Amino acid sequence: MAARRAIERQTGVALWRQIADRIRLAISNGDYDATGMVPPETALAAEFGVNRHTVRSALAALAEEGLVRAVQGRGTMIERKERVSYPISRRTRFSQGLARQVKEIGTKLLGHRQVPASGEVAAALGLAPGSPLVELRTVSSGDGRPLSASFSYFPSERFPEMAEHYARLGSVTKAFAAQGLDDYVRAWTEIVARHADAEELALLKLSPGAIVMEAQSVNADLEGRPVEYSRTRFAADRMKLRIETST
Repeated sequence: MAARRAIERQTGVALWRQIADRIRLAISNGDYDATGMVPPETALAAEFGVNRHTVRSALAALAEEGLVRAVQGRGTMIERKERVSYPISRRTRFSQGLARQVKEIGTKLLGHRQVPASGEVAAALGLAPGSPLVELRTVSSGDGRPLSASFSYFPSERFPEMAEHYARLGSVTKAFAAQGLDDYVRAWTEIVARHADAEELALLKLSPGAIVMEAQSVNADLEGRPVEYSRTRFAADRMKLRIETST
């Protein structure tokens, strides 16, 4: 086992972070379900070929994320927090997707501004580079746990009051409706997984080494005109993304 799980020492990634990633994955895979406990520090140190101090640093990081908890006299217990399943479909709506899984859904507007469209965003929205956009920065949560952080962009010419309506209504769907768009659909979504950066660690209350799933997406009106480009970072330990092919 030690040879199979040996960590890489020349990658530039701290050893404790690599170990935290391996333990996090093992928890996600159910490797420790039989006991509900993470193996003892001595066993982990032998498995990964490091000292106990390095293992303690990894476990401390996972404890900050809420994945594990030290229990006096017993060891490190796995905290049973089920991941929320978020459906991505033709009509993707955050509140509707989580409605039956969490008791309280929260969305916080961190800031908004008008910005010129960069080349990437302009292409996604079918606009000329430099076209004015409304940018919203938001964090969404379920039962008090931060789940996702988003940058969303809307054509200013068509939705000049998007920020004001969103601040008042707390919903993109309702803000669209207030400006005459009663329905819209998901045009496309691209998803990648990576380590969270410093800003994401703070916004989502994660510890270093945590993984986020980044979804770039475009929503369009029923005539196919793009109305929103978003870049959403989901906390991978708290959420699963489910792709639905039905309407």
